Amino acid sequence: RTYGINQRVARSSRAGGAKPPSWWLFYMYYLYILYSGSSALYYVGYTNNYLRRLKEHNEQEDFNTFTSKHRPWELKAVFECGYLKKEAVKIERFIKRQNSRTLLEKLSNPEFILTGALAQLVRVPYVRD
Repeated sequence: RTYGINQRVARSSRAGGAKPPSWWLFYMYYLYILYSGSSALYYVGYTNNYLRRLKEHNEQEDFNTFTSKHRPWELKAVFECGYLKKEAVKIERFIKRQNSRTLLEKLSNPEFILTGALAQLVRVPYVRD
């Protein structure tokens, strides 16, 4: 038996093809990738509102956080993770455990084909252009 992200995602609300109630759309979770040109660093996070989070990373008053020290941040990629927060957390942790700048650069490329553990992610077209 194999265990991993693919098996866990298969049990999520999106796996059966059943469409969730329309009120759930407000609770879609996203994985986002930010890039700091001033520090040449990437940052990965999850949220239910990626535009708000980008604004918070760039404007928040607290200067003791990782993202506040490497401003400004630009949005490089956004992916739909599903309607369950725990799925977004699992995917974020999986990517962070890879500890790979190359992976983040590939994920930021709109033409990169997602495979393996990340195949269930859906790229949000807003940041493609």
